[in-house]
Amino acid sequence: MARMLVVDDDADIRDLIVFRLEQAGHQVRAVGDGTAALAAVAGERFDLVVLDWMLPGLTGPEICRRLRALPEGQHLAVLMLTAKAHEADVEAGFQAGADDYLIKPFSPRELSVRAEALLSRLRLGI
Repeated sequence: MARMLVVDDDADIRDLIVFRLEQAGHQVRAVGDGTAALAAVAGERFDLVVLDWMLPGLTGPEICRRLRALPEGQHLAVLMLTAKAHEADVEAGFQAGADDYLIKPFSPRELSVRAEALLSRLRLGI
């Protein structure tokens, strides 16, 4: 079981993600903005963050850069989940430090599989 943080300002999408990841056996916390995400990571240990791009205040890539700058953010998997689908957006997401990038609309099953793959690599130290 992994600890996951879901960061999305759309409550319906957030609830769907939380439901799917909890069904896969993970402990999941959800927040709706970047400030809350950074506070959560500073106060708790997470294995994976599912991060939207378009959020109130800080953007997903900015949050990702800030997470990577934290000591606890070095060993954290980040899956960017966003409607930003242009090639330049995907590139920017990875440059910000995302480990994977999934475009909305998305399959909850694919999200779960990608999360498991990231966690497997994390466990192996890859």
